Amino acid sequence: MIMVIALALAGAVQGGVGTARAEGNGTTSGRQLLFYNHAYGVFDRVTADAIEHSSYLRDFAHFQVRTTTGSGGQTWTGRYLMGRETYLELFGVGDVPGKDGTLGSAGLGVSAERAGDLPTVVERLRASGITDPVEFRQTRDFGDGVPVPWFDAVLTTEQYDLFGAWGMEYRPEYFADPRGNTEPASHPGDVGRERYLPDTYRDRLMRDVTGIRIAVTARDLAGTVPLLEAGGFTVRSLPGGGVLAKGGGTTIRFDSVPLDQVGLRQVEMSLNHPVPYRHVERIGHSALVVGPGSHAVWTFEEQDRS
Repeated sequence: MIMVIALALAGAVQGGVGTARAEGNGTTSGRQLLFYNHAYGVFDRVTADAIEHSSYLRDFAHFQVRTTTGSGGQTWTGRYLMGRETYLELFGVGDVPGKDGTLGSAGLGVSAERAGDLPTVVERLRASGITDPVEFRQTRDFGDGVPVPWFDAVLTTEQYDLFGAWGMEYRPEYFADPRGNTEPASHPGDVGRERYLPDTYRDRLMRDVTGIRIAVTARDLAGTVPLLEAGGFTVRSLPGGGVLAKGGGTTIRFDSVPLDQVGLRQVEMSLNHPVPYRHVERIGHSALVVGPGSHAVWTFEEQDRS
């Protein structure tokens, strides 16, 4: 899911968004409603091409390269690493339309596990001062020209620099379509991430994303914090203007930086089983360190901005 496409779906929005800052240990009472679903980042062509053609990644994770057609015929081509409940979406410059295809652009999707939880998040946003949450429905075209409802979503604002976060809830129509290759519900109202993703992760090393670090502008961070708090994440401020959000087994760190320094910086992943070694895989301008133990860390270095 890409921000510029989301805003095109939502259309022009009227009204303002309340000022939002993380004030140490901020959270919303009650059970957690939104959980880390996936994050995306846009990298230079050297890195994106190295990711696309990496034989190691195909052994490490359920990896695929695909072009997706969303609402209004918008398309984007991504490289995907999919786990049990979570995944990564990686792009090269120009792989997505508009400014979302700019080097350093990034995004974050947090999703509901139970049907009906997203409307509760929207109510919490309004109660927190987000007077006009941006709501929309995304569809997916499997190639026959007939769009299938995919998920409902909400943004806190239409104004962003190069990062945005959205809350989402998968639609029952998508789960009912056999082309989605989803699983049966495990309980009434199950719209969860594990149901959405295939079980092919079991045959690979990567299990799930457990940590994300993203550098964003102060404006983009201010638009993100209310959504995370409304979703039930525990959010606290960090020295230097950053924010740390925890919940549902995933830690999300945001560094507040100038616009020319933004981007997805690091991803931490759990493994399906521990490994006794330490393996370093160079992939373009990045390094994936696997083991020892049951974890891996993928660090994205300075990208080629020429």
